[in-house]
Amino acid sequence: MDRRRFLIAGAGAGAAGLGLLSGCDRLGDDANRFLAGVGLREPMPVVLRPGMAEGHALRDAASWPSAVAAQDEIVTDVAILGGGVAGLSAAWQLARGGLTDFLLVDGPEFGGNAAAGSFGGDLAFPRGAHYLPLPSPESTHIREMLADTGVIRRDPFAARPEFDERALVHAPDERLFFEGKWHDGLLPSDAAPDEVAAQHTRFLARVEQLKSARGSDGRKAFAIPLALASQDPAWTGLDQQSMRQWMLAEGFTAPTLHTYVDYCCRDDYGAGHDLISAWAGLYYFASRAGHARDAADGAVLTWPDGLHALVTRLSARIDAHRGVKPGAPPWRRPGMALQVQEQGREVSVLCAWWPDGVGAGPPKRYRIRARRVICAMPLHVAARVAPLREFGFDPARHLPPTASWMVSSFRLRGFPPEAPGVPLAWDNVVHGGRGLGYVVSTHQLIRQARPAATVFTAYCPLDAAAATGTDAGSALRSLADTRRWLAGASPAELMDYATTDLRTVYGRAFWRHADAVEITVRGHAMASPRTGFLGNAGAAALRAADGRILFAHADLSGVSVFEEAAWWGTRAARRILGCAPSSASLAITCRGAASCRILCAISCRTR
Repeated sequence: MDRRRFLIAGAGAGAAGLGLLSGCDRLGDDANRFLAGVGLREPMPVVLRPGMAEGHALRDAASWPSAVAAQDEIVTDVAILGGGVAGLSAAWQLARGGLTDFLLVDGPEFGGNAAAGSFGGDLAFPRGAHYLPLPSPESTHIREMLADTGVIRRDPFAARPEFDERALVHAPDERLFFEGKWHDGLLPSDAAPDEVAAQHTRFLARVEQLKSARGSDGRKAFAIPLALASQDPAWTGLDQQSMRQWMLAEGFTAPTLHTYVDYCCRDDYGAGHDLISAWAGLYYFASRAGHARDAADGAVLTWPDGLHALVTRLSARIDAHRGVKPGAPPWRRPGMALQVQEQGREVSVLCAWWPDGVGAGPPKRYRIRARRVICAMPLHVAARVAPLREFGFDPARHLPPTASWMVSSFRLRGFPPEAPGVPLAWDNVVHGGRGLGYVVSTHQLIRQARPAATVFTAYCPLDAAAATGTDAGSALRSLADTRRWLAGASPAELMDYATTDLRTVYGRAFWRHADAVEITVRGHAMASPRTGFLGNAGAAALRAADGRILFAHADLSGVSVFEEAAWWGTRAARRILGCAPSSASLAITCRGAASCRILCAISCRTR
């Protein structure tokens, strides 16, 4: 008998005096409230699988009746295919540079990995990415973006800009559940023996030193965006070993330190430090070199709905920069691209849209004719839409491995009792947990007392080595196994997996407060930069593309973070505006609008 059946059966037996039935779904409202109050009734989750139905439709598109023609045709200067961070960044850069004749096709989910949901009122929550590190000096594209959206208040290009204090994470920002107690930070140095704590200190000092390390080409060894990092083989050679191998070679052997670094790799890359490239593992620490005038080093930017707050702000700024009159064609359109083809001096894009949802009747088709196209979609999608082989990208050899994720949000009425130690923080992590802990959506809301309700959002990468929710002793042996399990798992199985860290911390008491659950499943959530990822010749070929079809997605870097996605989006837009070089030369002339010329010599650099 599994855990859920045991709880339901036990509840039915214990409530016999109330005339309840053991079949939980047939219990009355009063009985259900009673069971929830004693932690024996778990709410049934709402499960979202963004992109899965659209992906299957795209896979099967070749079998659709060829006689069905496009029902509408749109002519535009630039078509942006994908409404994630890369596509939105491209639209923002074009509008800011004075080009307003563009159309963005949303794709399966506007916002992509920066999407969000809400339980109503102040109870917004992220369905994906939930924070942004302070932008490094090299991330001028992010600084420009944050200044334009009001997140940076003053001096965006200073060493320490002034940020909107509401966006800077409030204290306490993070804590670690270790040996039954909550500790400050994510390394249990205060509970470790002296020799282990010394290793913690030495590791942190080492990665701090790497923030200023430079290669023989004068570039920083680890820069974000990755395109601006040193190409010195002394540094890029780290890509040939795993992060775990590098740590052991450097004498970092403490199990608590390995657990911490493994957590960091799973957090940003969706795979453990035994698989992730040492270069990527060090990039996680050493590229984060931003500072703020009004926050401690290491602070991050966050909002109740995660990075969807930036999606909303960027959309508003695009409207403002375009300044088009009421009644003008919108710059966004629902649907997804099915086929991208160059035809003479233009690019033809066939798109499909299901007004009532995928599978609810035949799709409506429309065609876009554009002078330039930006493919701002994951590479595994672009491989089915665009002729990537013509650019030198062979999907069989060059597609990066992708990690699967679950992002699960729980609405709580009141707060569950806490274990001893540091109080509830924004980010709460279980040392060695199967998940990556949980964030508190109401943490940033400035109030004198705790709110009556809140949302805990738990993050779970589904590593190939992680056990499934159906059998704690079984393992997912491959990425394909993981996606098959995700596609077929029941809501109960998904929630069993999603609550792994919450059960460790709160036990059954958690269900006395949780009354609604939403689980977002992402089968291809992010690229994982495994050993050798820097040498991906196909990705390099797409990065160099400078014709009528351009590419913009974090997959081009092999690292799925906001800064990389925004870099490729703004860079593609700058190429169209005429201010991005095709080489690493800084001697360029910007032919875009005045607003595009800001620090162009820095932020338009390429590899």
